[in-house]
Amino acid sequence: MSPGTGPNQPPESWERIRQSYMDLTGAVPAPIEARLLLAERAGRQPAVEAIESMRRELIMNNPLGRKVGQLVHFGQLLALGQGGPAGLHARAARRAGASLAELTGVAELALITAGMPAYSLGIQVLSSLLEEVGNSYDIAHERLE
Repeated sequence: MSPGTGPNQPPESWERIRQSYMDLTGAVPAPIEARLLLAERAGRQPAVEAIESMRRELIMNNPLGRKVGQLVHFGQLLALGQGGPAGLHARAARRAGASLAELTGVAELALITAGMPAYSLGIQVLSSLLEEVGNSYDIAHERLE
């Protein structure tokens, strides 16, 4: 049985969830796919739907908007020392229009609230982001291409 075809969850719901992640980050993170598969196998599809409903309201419909919301997530995750998720939210912020200067500013603020380790993690995440895009930072237009 494929994800979303269980008795409590129509396939459209799983596809809607995946599309939400595609819209935000450009990909469906592996942990999300694992969450869907585990929920299906454990018969806990309604639990995942509840989580995703909360996520939809708190992230996708947040009054801060996607760019600012993702910048906030990036900073929070730096403060928590979570480099992998911080990278995901840095990419999502970029997708939402955040500049490299804004992302760097978040890392700088993380230094104030969580110390040098958070700042260093931010620099590491942003350096990886630059490597991923081939260092094609356009300073005149404040964007990565």
